[in-house]
Amino acid sequence: MTIAVINAKSQALLEGRLPDGIEPAWYEGREQLLELAPQAEIAWLDPVAPALAAEFIAAADKLVWYMALSSGVDWLPLSLIADRKIELTNGSGIHAQSVAEYAVMGMLTVAKGWRQVVRAQDRHEWLAQPPGKRELLGSQVLVVGAGEIGGRIAEILRVFGAEVTGVRRRPGPGDLGSDAWRGQLGRFDWVIAIVPSTPETQRMFGEEEFAAMKPGAVFLNFARGTVIEQDALLAAIDSGHLGGAFLDVTEPEPLPADHPLWSRENIHISMHLAGRAQDSLFERGSARFLSNLRHFLDGRPLEHLVDLSQGY
Repeated sequence: MTIAVINAKSQALLEGRLPDGIEPAWYEGREQLLELAPQAEIAWLDPVAPALAAEFIAAADKLVWYMALSSGVDWLPLSLIADRKIELTNGSGIHAQSVAEYAVMGMLTVAKGWRQVVRAQDRHEWLAQPPGKRELLGSQVLVVGAGEIGGRIAEILRVFGAEVTGVRRRPGPGDLGSDAWRGQLGRFDWVIAIVPSTPETQRMFGEEEFAAMKPGAVFLNFARGTVIEQDALLAAIDSGHLGGAFLDVTEPEPLPADHPLWSRENIHISMHLAGRAQDSLFERGSARFLSNLRHFLDGRPLEHLVDLSQGY
């Protein structure tokens, strides 16, 4: 029997559905988790704090496969996982619909001046004119990081009539490559970042990139706060060059109450909620875990396997 250590919060979704050959070891707290670590061959710990996950992995010397529900895995001890030759799978695509809905919501919030509408309602004030009249129809959108989430964002935006261009490491027809998009920034009304967090994506949006964007363009970040230079973004907003920003992620998180990002009227902060704004996260995660358990037992390659050399 292969021992799989699993958070007891997923027990109701998995019990009775695990394939023969898997012996579940449910845990409910830190002490119990660390007691189980030396036995673990498979682990799905979500939800779990990054520090506790690292402590568990360090103690789990029999571990051969670790599943994370998040798409980004930069919070895990990747060098240790690589050194121990542990297979790591992630939640790539599980959050696609939820993040895509947040992206469209963010764009419409900015385009229609929705913040002013909500505040007028709070004041019981009837507005005579709409505070925002931009339409997504015909707008030019750049999605930097057109993976599963970026692809879903593009799919929905095209229904609105937007013209969407993706940026991929290996570009397909109509996409831009990783070396070409910076020279095209001035074409786009909206720029959406949804890249993985790797050394190559650190500070990829800074003073030069924001200056190269179309005047009045709006920047949206669903990647990591470290992908942008926040001071450069603030400068581009304060100068009036950029028309606004919608930030699901910031640096640090939580954002301190006195941080200047909070105080800009045309910056919207959604507090890293986009991927978790769904009812089906753990149902989808359980289905992925069960599918990969069958791959594991059959000796087939695991799906959604992280390339540790790339970090995603």
